[in-house]
Amino acid sequence: MNKIKSGLWDRRRCDFAFEHRQVSKQHCQIYFDENNKKVFVVDGVLSFSFGECSRVRVSLNGVFVDGVRVENGEIKELSAGNEISVVCGNEGVCSVGVRIGFVVDRIVIHANPFNVIGESGSSKLVNAGLLSSKCRRILSSDDPVLYIRECSTNPCKLRAKYVSRNRLKNNYCFTPAKFSSRPASKSHSCEGLTINGSKNTCLSNAGRQNLHTSYGHNCTASDSNAELLRCSVNGDHLQQSVNVRVPIGNSLSIDNPRDIYTCEEKFVQSDELLKPKKRGVCVPPPGNKFYLNRLHFMDNCPSDEVNVTLPELLYPVETLKQIFIATFTSDLSWFLSYCEIPAHLPIAVACHNAERCWSSSPDKRTLRPYSNFPNLVVIYPQFPEVISFGKERKKFGIGCHHPKLFVLQRDDTIRVIITSANLVAKQWLQVTNTVWWQDFPHANVPDYVSLFAKSSTEEVNLDSKSDFAAQLAGFMATLLVGVPDQAHWILELTKFDFSNALGHLVASVPGIYSPKHPYISESLHYLTDDRCTPRPLKCMLLGSVEASVVGISHLFRTSADTNGALLKRLALVIGKCHVNAYGLLEIILRRNLNIATDANAISVAISNSEELSDGDCIQVGFLPRDVAKWVAPLSDAGLLAFSAYIYPKEVLACALEGSNNKAHLILYAYQGPNFFNISKLVSPALASAMCSLVASIQRCSGLWRLHEILGHYKWPEQWETDFTFGSSSVGAVNAPFLAAFSAATGKRSLQLSESEESDPDWGCWSASQELRNPSIRIIFPTIERVKTASCGIWASKYILCFSQKTWLSLKHLGILHDAIPHPIDRIRHPMHVKVARRRFQSRTDTSSFGWVYCGSHNFSAAAWGRPIHSSPVIKSNEDSRSKSVLGSRLHICNYEFGIVFIVPPSENKHHTEKHQSNLDDITLPFVIPAPRYRPMDTPATKFAMSNAFAALAVQERERNVESVDVEEEIPDEEEEVLEVPNVLIEEKEDDKVYAEKLWGSN
Repeated sequence: MNKIKSGLWDRRRCDFAFEHRQVSKQHCQIYFDENNKKVFVVDGVLSFSFGECSRVRVSLNGVFVDGVRVENGEIKELSAGNEISVVCGNEGVCSVGVRIGFVVDRIVIHANPFNVIGESGSSKLVNAGLLSSKCRRILSSDDPVLYIRECSTNPCKLRAKYVSRNRLKNNYCFTPAKFSSRPASKSHSCEGLTINGSKNTCLSNAGRQNLHTSYGHNCTASDSNAELLRCSVNGDHLQQSVNVRVPIGNSLSIDNPRDIYTCEEKFVQSDELLKPKKRGVCVPPPGNKFYLNRLHFMDNCPSDEVNVTLPELLYPVETLKQIFIATFTSDLSWFLSYCEIPAHLPIAVACHNAERCWSSSPDKRTLRPYSNFPNLVVIYPQFPEVISFGKERKKFGIGCHHPKLFVLQRDDTIRVIITSANLVAKQWLQVTNTVWWQDFPHANVPDYVSLFAKSSTEEVNLDSKSDFAAQLAGFMATLLVGVPDQAHWILELTKFDFSNALGHLVASVPGIYSPKHPYISESLHYLTDDRCTPRPLKCMLLGSVEASVVGISHLFRTSADTNGALLKRLALVIGKCHVNAYGLLEIILRRNLNIATDANAISVAISNSEELSDGDCIQVGFLPRDVAKWVAPLSDAGLLAFSAYIYPKEVLACALEGSNNKAHLILYAYQGPNFFNISKLVSPALASAMCSLVASIQRCSGLWRLHEILGHYKWPEQWETDFTFGSSSVGAVNAPFLAAFSAATGKRSLQLSESEESDPDWGCWSASQELRNPSIRIIFPTIERVKTASCGIWASKYILCFSQKTWLSLKHLGILHDAIPHPIDRIRHPMHVKVARRRFQSRTDTSSFGWVYCGSHNFSAAAWGRPIHSSPVIKSNEDSRSKSVLGSRLHICNYEFGIVFIVPPSENKHHTEKHQSNLDDITLPFVIPAPRYRPMDTPATKFAMSNAFAALAVQERERNVESVDVEEEIPDEEEEVLEVPNVLIEEKEDDKVYAEKLWGSN
């Protein structure tokens, strides 16, 4: 049992000292149980003699763990997040008036292969297990001789890693006002490793104590760099030992901000370090969990943590056939050189541009930046006009192309990589990010049906991982619409087998969405082979598309219909038509091959008879140009068949004089007679049309997709242990959004009143319940944690995003928790992760279950969608969601992409979740449970960081400004507006002009 004693200033008897009269001389002891790998605290001091334990005496004012006093004779186990007070910290009960103690940020057990016996260390016992593990790593390395040389020629490098980091050999008294370099008092030599002790410095402080100790490890075999091993309690946050590389001889001083915020740019800017340290390495995929990227200071010696570099993900780059990348910001020149990309390799990079993404011109949304890379094209995906706001839509909306996706195609496999890192050097080398990938084999024959998601909710819920290809293809298609020479990507996906996907894809695409339209497996009229077929086709339904009818008002305006005869006829025909149970009326689609204005024109007609006689039909308008341009070629080639439905009352309303309303049209796509001959008939024009179709097919996005995946599971609320979301950006969230996110993940209230079961919203989580009992813990770093980062505040300025207004609105809920990086060597390095977890554990089963998300979604309504609870058109087919917290429509601003791993409850394990048995196998990139914000804590908001910048010395500020990469001077995600723009369902002016031309040529 290793012991650390804490008490009044007494160097002879205590390891840590607090200079305050309320603290006893030997106040408490902290024990590390090496056998059980646990840490305990006890009030007073225990002594061991001949295997027996005896207590000296308890402290006068007691020891408190999270406000609960440790009783006399009790040994209290400690865990991450515990707050230990050495006097009563309850101001409402005690009259002490001060809070003295510390918080356990995390507890990390470091193995010590060399057990030193005696002060001189002359006798050593070797841990056979660890040495055996080291031998296995040597044998499994690519170059065993080089591995041994790296570890043997630098004894400091190997030994500093394994010297006991949890044990302080010297006595210190700590204060927040003094942290200076200390002259060496004595030196202990151990095989080339010199450990410099330090003198004690103590200043009075009645409040919390700040602990700073340092050991300088100087290695005789090294002439350039050494490791500084720090263990600090910053404020009241206990930080375990952290490796920080600094030049030999440098010391840290609070009086010198340049040293406190020493950036590691000397090591990053080197050309050698900008090149990957190891090539020819193939890292096995993580399976149903994720890994972290390898930061630049991490050596290549294997460790328990599996991390990966970008070149390793692409290895071997010579066998790549083509690459697709979706990112927020990008540094293409770095990517091409760092990963040694061949100049001939076809690469498509979709990224964000505030001006180009809002352009309606396809030419402005593509770019070929390098003549020496002729096959590299940059794509700026279009934001839909519907999410813009301001008068006449002239003010751009809150929109962001924010995914981080790689698709690597080879002849025999395709690799899908989902990460939180943008395509820039700093995010891969200096900032912690999550990385997941999986390789999928080549299929025997192309599977074109896999491009389309399951049509019915029941089918999706039974096996939602089977729609991995459909979700991937649908998201990529939305980015590639308008780029015909890249549309082939969608058909390439059909050549690979995604049936063994280990997770569920979650995509967000900008737009305002309605619930999925009703499932109609069979219609009376189909458009295929450039004609309308009035007979049922025994074909599979592939999906539905939300469109509209344009040009209705042209035919029924007063000048063309002076006596209202056409309007009366329209009303008569509609009155005779049969409306189905959903209030929908089937209409007839006809190809207009004789219209010279547009060769793809498709007219829309209403008939009250199954026969297609002109006397029983009345044409009301046309399909919009952007829909007809892909419906026409696909139906003409017989690849697909289409049927369509309208809401008859909307058509009558649009026919009235002066109406600018838009009549909705639901387009259903079925397999055509030549569907399975696509590979033989496909051409660049048909590939582009297929891409547009796949992009237009209705699928759940954002929160609704999350609900589609998780909502059907019966999660036992009483067994929930934590529900956390850690992200680098927190949007303008409020109680309704918090409730909507919780409800989307399947959270329900524990209502037991039988009278409420008749209510359709019975058991649903609501905003009022969220205010009374907050469900989610938001993990975001405090400003103090950001200040102590290895590169200071500048490293997080363009990564973290949190408005002061949002912080003030959430402060009273108590849901903010500090983000402490995990594992330990990542502390003091920024995190750019977006990870959510909801964990359950029964009282009888040791294994945990639940789900984990990782990807690009930050915790914001812009990323996940903001529910809209009022709909301008009331439709009878709207489900119960229209009244629930998830809304009747969903407003999404961003392109996002991520993946969910599920360990279902025991009663659901007969489904496809066969690869994961314990949720705890997925290691999170931050400490759980995370410590709750204290009253004096503040998140690293823009306001807080601005104040911190102002406090820094001018020299420090100028030095960091020079090192900032211009490409990254873009906030990770712009602050969003709380109110959804007022969306008017009106016919576009371009559609009116298009319809006028078609009517004139008809």
